[in-house]
Amino acid sequence: MHRYDPARQRLALGLAALAGLVDATGFVVAGGYFTSFMSGNTTRMGVELVDRPALALAPLGLIACFLTGVIGGAVIGRRFAGRHKRVLLGIVAIMLSAGAGLLAAGLPVPFLGLAAMAMGLANNVFVRDGEVTVGVTYMTGALVRFGQGVAARLAGEPLASTRGYGLLWSALALGAAAGGTLCLIAPLWAAALAALAALALWGFAFTVER
Repeated sequence: MHRYDPARQRLALGLAALAGLVDATGFVVAGGYFTSFMSGNTTRMGVELVDRPALALAPLGLIACFLTGVIGGAVIGRRFAGRHKRVLLGIVAIMLSAGAGLLAAGLPVPFLGLAAMAMGLANNVFVRDGEVTVGVTYMTGALVRFGQGVAARLAGEPLASTRGYGLLWSALALGAAAGGTLCLIAPLWAAALAALAALALWGFAFTVER
C-alpha cells in the first residue's frame, strides 16, 4: 500500500469495501459460503467432504468460479497493460450488474458464480510484474502486516512498509457490514449497491490511470 500514491490507495480501499459488500451478500444468498473469501470456502469444502460429500460441491463451484476470474483477469491485465485497471473494473461492474439482474430474476446460483468470478478478476487490479501487490479480497496478510507495524511502533522502530493495511482491513469490514445491513432488507439491495459501487470505481480508475 505504501508504494502507491493517494489516488491508488483510495482505489484499493474502495475495492476492499466492494469485496466485503459482495462477500456479505454472497454469504447470505449462499447460506454460509463466500464469493471472495476462498480460504473459508476451502475449509467448508474439506469439512463437508468428510461429513456430507454432496454439499462440498457448493464451495468447490465457488472456488472454481473465483479461480476462473483470477486467470481471466491476469490474461486481460497483460493484454491491456497500462490501462488494465479501467478495463478490469469495467468488466467487474458488468458482471456484478448482470449478477444483480439474475438475482432479481430469482436465479441465485448464477449470481453467486458471477460474483465469485468478478472478485477473482478484481484481484488483478493491483499487479506489478505479474505479481499481486495488494490483495483486495482477502485480509489475513493485511492483518499480519498491520500487526507487524504495531509491533514495530511499540519497539520504537516504525516500518513504513506496513502503513495502510489496517485501513485496508477496515474497508473490507465496513463493506461487509453494509452488505449485511442491506441483506436484512433484501439481498437484492446489497447486490444492486455492489453493482453501483463497481461502476463508481470503474469511473475512478480512469482518473487514477490518467
